[in-house]
Amino acid sequence: METQNVSTVTEFQLLGFQNSLEWQNLLFAIFLIIYFLMVLGNVIIITVVSQDQLLHLPMYLFLKHLSFLEIWYTSTIVPLLLANLLSWGQVFSFSACMAQLYFFVFFGATECFLLAMMAYDRYLAICSPLHYSFLMSPDICAKLAAISWLTGIGTGFPPSLMISKLEFCGPNQINHFFCDLLPHIMQLSCSSIYITELVTFILSIAVLCICFLLTLVSYVFIVSSILRIPSVKTFSTCGSHLAVVTIYYGTIISMYVRPEINKIISVFYTVVTPLLNPVIYSLRNKDFKEAVRKVMRRKRCSED
Repeated sequence: METQNVSTVTEFQLLGFQNSLEWQNLLFAIFLIIYFLMVLGNVIIITVVSQDQLLHLPMYLFLKHLSFLEIWYTSTIVPLLLANLLSWGQVFSFSACMAQLYFFVFFGATECFLLAMMAYDRYLAICSPLHYSFLMSPDICAKLAAISWLTGIGTGFPPSLMISKLEFCGPNQINHFFCDLLPHIMQLSCSSIYITELVTFILSIAVLCICFLLTLVSYVFIVSSILRIPSVKTFSTCGSHLAVVTIYYGTIISMYVRPEINKIISVFYTVVTPLLNPVIYSLRNKDFKEAVRKVMRRKRCSED
């Protein structure tokens, strides 16, 4: 019986944006500035919400969790993207690739659930204002946030574990700037990927559908309530949240509809959207802008 000499892949090469070599330096500068502004904006949100007692409300506590998540979510992608732009094809060990894949799925799923919880919070605030303080108490808010994080942690395990069990015999080049879930890594496997692909697809659709439907139903009730009893001030935070939800789910849906532009769309929901979140929530929210002014005045007074 003849034995095949099959070599096992121990590392992957991320091609990133190597087809645009003349734009490497410009892309590096753009992504570095976006990353810096994203971290700064989300740190400001976390700091302001933590220091201002008037913002110790469920919506802002969820926003603080979202900002904390965005920092780590983007940090799993952008630093390696920047390193890739400084070299030709970043080499990534197999274990590091699986770790990045896990955290990418974990943070992505957690963001979906946090956005759904924020929509549910706005639904209670507008549709059940008399029972809001009871139905969304600080204890319940903390539990809903914890459920979002724990669900995200659990969601990341099945795909990363199943993909890590696949055999990779070569080639080892991934035409992307990070270890994406579908379809880049599994296409490189030399073993059967049917079960892994099916489980991953079902899990992804389940998370997206559950969170998207919960958000959609919440806003159907919110809009119907607004039409009956106009409340522009109460709806202001809803507008910010709805803008973030539209951008986030819009880019993800576009990725499935137009997979040939997967790399470009991935830039939007892993790099651009986390930057837009603090901009949208801060610029459209008078309470938050006033809280920023109070924190700045307090800081100036302490320095004097």
